[in-house]
Amino acid sequence: MGVIGIILLVLFVIASVLLVLLVAIQSEGGSGLGGVFGGGSDSTFGAQSNKVLTKITAILGGSFLVIALLLAVINKTPSTDSLTESVTVEQVQESTQWWDQSSTN
Repeated sequence: MGVIGIILLVLFVIASVLLVLLVAIQSEGGSGLGGVFGGGSDSTFGAQSNKVLTKITAILGGSFLVIALLLAVINKTPSTDSLTESVTVEQVQESTQWWDQSSTN
């Protein structure tokens, strides 16, 4: 894994932790952790908190998906062998030689 892969992995972990925290903070009818920080009010981070938290959650969710796809592409192992090429002629010959040896015994 190169330097870019490590940087993307760190960003991926940060985005995932922030995403979990933001989803936990958002309250849906006062039943989330948002009520813990702001008491009983619906405006934990101000009057426009629902709009701001929703936008930030959407941005973090999108970045989470993009970083996950980039990590998958970067860490993909190149596969040059196809399934038919992986079966070698030697394996087939060994199995037929075993058959021939058992029939002669």
